[in-house]
Amino acid sequence: MGPRLPQTTANIQELTVEELRAKVGTGMEILDAEEHMLLSMGPQHPSTHGVLRLLIELDGETVVNLAPDIGFLHTGIEKNMESKTFTKALVMTDRMDYLSPMTNNMAYIMAVEKLLGIDITPRAQTIRVILAEISRISSHLVWLGTHALDLAAMSVFLYCFREREYLLDIYEMVAGQRMMVSYFRPGGLWRDVPDEFVPAVRHFLDFFPAKIADYEALLDRNPIFLARTKGVGVISGPEAVAWGLSGPSMRGSGVDWDNRRDMPYAGYEQYEFAVPVEQEGDVYARYRCRMLEMRESMRIIRQALDRLKPGPVNIDNHKIVPPPRAELGRSMEAVIHHFKLWTEGFCAPADYVYQVIESPRGEIGCYLRGDGGNKPARVHFRGPSYVNLASLPLMAKNRFVADLVAVIGSIDIVLGEIDR
Repeated sequence: MGPRLPQTTANIQELTVEELRAKVGTGMEILDAEEHMLLSMGPQHPSTHGVLRLLIELDGETVVNLAPDIGFLHTGIEKNMESKTFTKALVMTDRMDYLSPMTNNMAYIMAVEKLLGIDITPRAQTIRVILAEISRISSHLVWLGTHALDLAAMSVFLYCFREREYLLDIYEMVAGQRMMVSYFRPGGLWRDVPDEFVPAVRHFLDFFPAKIADYEALLDRNPIFLARTKGVGVISGPEAVAWGLSGPSMRGSGVDWDNRRDMPYAGYEQYEFAVPVEQEGDVYARYRCRMLEMRESMRIIRQALDRLKPGPVNIDNHKIVPPPRAELGRSMEAVIHHFKLWTEGFCAPADYVYQVIESPRGEIGCYLRGDGGNKPARVHFRGPSYVNLASLPLMAKNRFVADLVAVIGSIDIVLGEIDR
């Protein structure tokens, strides 16, 4: 009988080495399980990037088996959304993947619009693309900074968060919030962007390429960074597909797939951009994919700014979109629509839809079902972090336990989206 893991919290079951192996299997020849150690990493460990606990079976310093233990942050977001009107449920999406609120908003709002059978205005669609790509860059900056910090590169962390502050200022400029934005709304946007929005975004596009070059100068040929990332956490292309990976975690293994290009939405078919793909399938390949993605996001934003024309940002349907504030003082009908929209909401058909978009972490899908009422009958998200995390045992097997920090960081998980 192998050693028992000390019970650290009341809701964690004690496991033996044999019970763990029966739970997740092993691909390593077992010589003497009596000598193996069962180690608990987390759920408060800083390098698990959230309240994630890992049950690790070790043969010396080599990982034989690993089982992620999630659920410490469970928020019940999906069931809570089903108790709110379609518009009010939007605020819950910001709190799933809290590093990419705009793309969460987009997945849910596009599902609502598909259920209602409505199309938004060209200006609103272009602004959504701009902010979704800004959200991708902002999320990748947090990933790069924290990933580098995990591997002892303090300067990169400070530089990345410096640039992210500028993007959070843009969020605040358009939405009044730095993180929980709830800016995309059914039928368009909360409001139009201010006059200073376009100059601020263009200024970011002017100075940011040099910043990416600075990050790469610090890391690309850094012998410590290369030793910690090259050949570590390898997963092949067929394995990535079999495990359901998506985003940079999949494209780093040579799988050329991006929903923006291959299943276009929000007008992405009108933009020219490349999909970065690396073949090695290791931690370094996933790093390179995200670095190249930031450059491609800037390319998309430039095209979108050039396409941004004056016009309305909401459809002309006051049963779905609130009437303009200016009408409230002169139109009783506008006041009635405003009151009914915010107290009762709008009703959606008794039907179901599924909407997929490409978030910074990969494919996020929203299943939405209506029953003819003013609240969703069912909401369910296919979250990329949840699916990508499942491949961690495969990536970590037969590696040193010290490599776990690099492997966990490379798949860029957000526990708010996993424990929803």
